[in-house]
Amino acid sequence: MKKITGIFCLMMLLGCGAKKSITVAPNGPEGVKGSVIEMNTSDALVASDDVKEGSPSASFSSKERVGEIITFLASDELKGRDSGSDGIDKAASYIEDFFKSNGIAPYFLTYRDTLSNFEQPAFNVVGVIEGNDEQLKKEFIVVGAHYDHIGEISAVNGDAIANGANDNASGTTTVMELARYFSAVKTNKRSIIFALFSAEEKGLLGSIHLAKRLKEQNLNLYAMLNFEMVGVALVDKDYFMYITGYEKSNLAEVSNGYAKEKLIGFLPTAKEFNLYQRSDNYAFHKEFGVPSHTYSTFDFTNFDHYHKVGDESALMDFSHMATIVNKSIPVVEGIANAATKEIKYN
Repeated sequence: MKKITGIFCLMMLLGCGAKKSITVAPNGPEGVKGSVIEMNTSDALVASDDVKEGSPSASFSSKERVGEIITFLASDELKGRDSGSDGIDKAASYIEDFFKSNGIAPYFLTYRDTLSNFEQPAFNVVGVIEGNDEQLKKEFIVVGAHYDHIGEISAVNGDAIANGANDNASGTTTVMELARYFSAVKTNKRSIIFALFSAEEKGLLGSIHLAKRLKEQNLNLYAMLNFEMVGVALVDKDYFMYITGYEKSNLAEVSNGYAKEKLIGFLPTAKEFNLYQRSDNYAFHKEFGVPSHTYSTFDFTNFDHYHKVGDESALMDFSHMATIVNKSIPVVEGIANAATKEIKYN
């Protein structure tokens, strides 16, 4: 998460198998380029076998799946995923391979969206799953998270790598698993863009770049749903996650309705520190003026390693993360399939 100053210094391959070429989204929505990709047939079978269309999503993701993803993204090999570094380039390649193996099309000509506002080569990774309704597919939802972190810092006990597991390999893992689900079931009527942002830690630069680029395309954006620091559970709360900007729209009410539980609550300190403006949702709010919020489970008390070398995957709760994915599926699915744009700013 972009650095916050104040009282708190805070916040917040793939399988092997025979390959074949498949054409993805040859007649995709405006701005989506059809492409031919190499896909592992064994991976395609894994994706389709996990969830049959219309089946419950409660057990789609698992601690093993999320553990595999976040353990790689937060590994020492990637050296903290600083924007413009070799480490984040490896992370980008990993996400690209994941999208490709699960049949998720690139939104642009390639998955990589080169940042125009950062001095070093840096990339968002952007995929899309076209909606299945002839009219609603012209409307888009962006589901996003930043996959960069701060790289190497002052060493503590010989360790200088700020691995960024909670911040924000956890959110990246969530978005990747949601993309895998919708690619498997293809139940979404609206089109969903899955965006992993670079240079969030440099001032939200990746999301600012992409929001401006999509605005220039006149994208019909309905909402932006962002995931940030969801690697550990909330403590002593009667809700599972909170959203930033809770009072700005009815997203919490809509989310809870689709979840059929009090999934989303209000965290007072999120309002106190204006977290709404401190993650990648904010660029889409500014450019499009549509409901744009961040889901999180970092509550300022349950994680002590923000921007430190201790932010490692070993501290993440993989079962909790899988539950985040599984509880978020009916929310995203409901929003994508609603007959009208029911999320509205207050």
